[in-house]
Amino acid sequence: MALSALTFVQQAVTRISEPDLAPVRLPAVVGADLEVPVRGGRLVQYANLDYAASAPCLEPVNAAVAAALPAYSSVHRGAGYASQLTTARYEQARHTVRAFVGARPGDALIFVRNTTDALNLLARSLPEGTTAVVFETEHHASLLPWQNAVRLAPPAFPGEAIRAADEALAAIDGPALLVVTAASNVTGELWPIAGLAHIAHRHGARIVVDAAQLVPHRELNLAALDLDYVAFSGHKLYAPFGAGVLVGRPDWLACADPYLRGGGAVQAVGETTEWSDDPQARHEAGTPNVLGAIALAAACDALTATGWTALVRDEERLLARLRAGLAAIPGVRELSLWGQDHPRVGIVSFTVEGRTAREVAEAVSADWGIGVRDGKFCAHPFVRHLLGGGEDGAQEDGGCADGTFSAVRASVGIGTTTEHVDRLVEALREIATT
Repeated sequence: MALSALTFVQQAVTRISEPDLAPVRLPAVVGADLEVPVRGGRLVQYANLDYAASAPCLEPVNAAVAAALPAYSSVHRGAGYASQLTTARYEQARHTVRAFVGARPGDALIFVRNTTDALNLLARSLPEGTTAVVFETEHHASLLPWQNAVRLAPPAFPGEAIRAADEALAAIDGPALLVVTAASNVTGELWPIAGLAHIAHRHGARIVVDAAQLVPHRELNLAALDLDYVAFSGHKLYAPFGAGVLVGRPDWLACADPYLRGGGAVQAVGETTEWSDDPQARHEAGTPNVLGAIALAAACDALTATGWTALVRDEERLLARLRAGLAAIPGVRELSLWGQDHPRVGIVSFTVEGRTAREVAEAVSADWGIGVRDGKFCAHPFVRHLLGGGEDGAQEDGGCADGTFSAVRASVGIGTTTEHVDRLVEALREIATT
């Protein structure tokens, strides 16, 4: 990290640590007292710094699921009390999540498994001849589903992202969809989604935002940002019960073939099948993941009740401390697309000179009881770009298993403590200097 950036981060630590700031009260997470074995047989409190992969369950989420279980039943077509109550809870969950993302009154919200599922659903719902425009900085969930895609190189700065999208969309004859992440799962950097939405609409195109890494960290208002579609996962939003959502304009979804063909997606079945006109019913065939939906809604409620000011303030304090600690260790290099001062959520990826990413991740786990992620983070082209792989590197890279062009990722969230951050920094200092 350059000296100016290091100074910036250290100043941020000082500002956020000033005594006039009131303590932040955050919800508790399940497993906060988990102890894990380290080398030598000792047990230490687990330092979970792998939130970007899957966040732990919030206690209010666990409580909501426990409260729903006694009356759990199938939804929508049951006359019994338990079915009626569970149906009401399921549809209330839909209403809660819609409000959480600031959906427009007519927007559809389809419960799916996760972000990958949501984006594959949208990909299968595109009008014939639609071209997707997607940056190579995307997670594979938003990079791979599109049948007809134009891939854009990693932009050198946010303005270049807007310019590149503008040029690509201008060259497309026919329907188009701009695909972009809101916050990178590799660097945590925030993307200019409002500006990109404006550009998309100027060309008559639509935009879908992968918000999986944004919604656990920042408020999102789909209507205010003028986004067409948003996708995210419950397991990254402190609700690890197997649910995610696709939220957005209903017309494409209402005209598309059902994502799954089965009960609930139909109005009538005879010699021909009459599918539901409601895009939510049309794409939610079979018994849905009711408890997943309830859990996701409970997480949305918990974050809203805590307040984004408190959540962001605590995260920025931890993130600044972590980045300043990494910057002070010789041989540790933080990865960034748009520079160290660009705004980001609580995700940091880095390399340690002379060590493979897997060696580092295994060492901090075995000796310090710390969980981090290593590899390419399901963003192979982007990680190769950040590590200088380029086209030649892409040909030499054998994927995740061989360890080439890989990095270590630490990510923070509710439940992360100052001690967790300091323990990782100390562990990396020892690894880097031995």
